[in-house]
Amino acid sequence: MFRKMRRFAQQLSAEESELILKNATHGVLAVTGDDGYPYAVPVSHVYEEGKIYFHCARQGHKIDALKNSEKVSFCVVAQDEVMPRERTTAYISVIAFGRAKIIDDEENLRKIAGMVGEKFSRDFPEECRKETDEVIAANTMLCVEITVEHLTGKCGREIMKKRAGETAG
Repeated sequence: MFRKMRRFAQQLSAEESELILKNATHGVLAVTGDDGYPYAVPVSHVYEEGKIYFHCARQGHKIDALKNSEKVSFCVVAQDEVMPRERTTAYISVIAFGRAKIIDDEENLRKIAGMVGEKFSRDFPEECRKETDEVIAANTMLCVEITVEHLTGKCGREIMKKRAGETAG
């Protein structure tokens, strides 16, 4: 169903790909937007046990697209260094494909908002809880859960060379 990576020698392990997804502060969500046009939007996310989570407003282009099609991709760039002399880029990236589910029940909204708060505002738990209470009371927040079906990571040749040199020495 999913394509194999063409440059498979540059493919990262599943474990490294998951670690990158877990540690990244944001990624780009790609969905099928209006009139079949692709729509890609950056979101701050949490990755846990094969699932990507984020919260968002109840209305907008992203939610409309997710209501029309649950199939999504999600991309994280962990490193991106332009190397002008070598005419290349030293990069590390991860792409996930999966199915998105809109979460709107209070228990799961609190759970996911708590996960996001723990990742991004660990030192401010009371403020996070208060804001979560407010947006739930105002009925202005949704969460999205993406079940990852396929995950690949890739690094550029310059990083591969560097890694090979580190293991050889």
